[in-house]
Amino acid sequence: MDKALTRKQFDLLEAMATAKGALTQRQMEEATGHSLGTINRVSKELAQRGLASGGEITAHGREVMEHYRAKRAIFIAAGFGSRLVPITLNTPKPLVRVHGVRIIDGLIDACLEAGIQEIYIVRGYLSEQFDQLLYKYPQIRFLENPLFNEANNISSSLCARYLLSGAYVFEADLLIRNHAIIKPYHYMSDFLAIKKDRTDDWCFTVKDNIITEEKVGGIDCWQMVGISYWDEEDGKKLSEDIPSVFAEPGGRERYWEQVPLVFRREHYRVEILPCREEDIVEIDTFRELKALDPTYDI
Repeated sequence: MDKALTRKQFDLLEAMATAKGALTQRQMEEATGHSLGTINRVSKELAQRGLASGGEITAHGREVMEHYRAKRAIFIAAGFGSRLVPITLNTPKPLVRVHGVRIIDGLIDACLEAGIQEIYIVRGYLSEQFDQLLYKYPQIRFLENPLFNEANNISSSLCARYLLSGAYVFEADLLIRNHAIIKPYHYMSDFLAIKKDRTDDWCFTVKDNIITEEKVGGIDCWQMVGISYWDEEDGKKLSEDIPSVFAEPGGRERYWEQVPLVFRREHYRVEILPCREEDIVEIDTFRELKALDPTYDI
């Protein structure tokens, strides 16, 4: 997409678009991290273009911001969840309940709060059990992954490859605690990540806020969270690059995000969207589930 706004203009308009009422320049500084001098200069630019006035976004500003709105959410939910056995012998991992609430419900609710109504779930293992979601979320549409038992999650992205423009992609087994990390507007493609001094998990090397490498384990890096957003241009490229990588020798064994971050990295610029440890939890094992919800400790 041809960017109608500079990054700093976007940052200020995003803060105004999601605020309740007019913002002072000090509040804009806190929301964006930009200096007061930058806030003052960019506010004047936005006023001259009729996009903002008096610390509030105008109707024209909201029209422009619609070009940056997340249009849909895609949940990768076809897998078995073997590390959560025995619970997943009868229940897909995203439908496992923590304190009585299905894991996937929090993610869906966060999308709805961000104004994302178009929701797809790629399902495979015990697929019919996902129908229960329709009672609470009738707008959900399902995509069937017939290869879920034969390939890694790249097969799920293959099912959704024509829907990735302007879309969030979620690993469907993340327990979200801060719905605000799901944002209605994005300047470019991004991946949620947590700053770490050291990690043994999947992580990113980052330069100037752009992901330069995906790897397992690192020092002074960003730990990957399985939530990403893909803008219009990158979504179109993914629709071609995913089947291309899938067809390569060993392609079926890839994780889907390795397409833009490893095997076709030269085609993409993906930035980090920071979040905190307390914002979201990935439940990897049954032991971790029991620690979160003692009702399983029987």
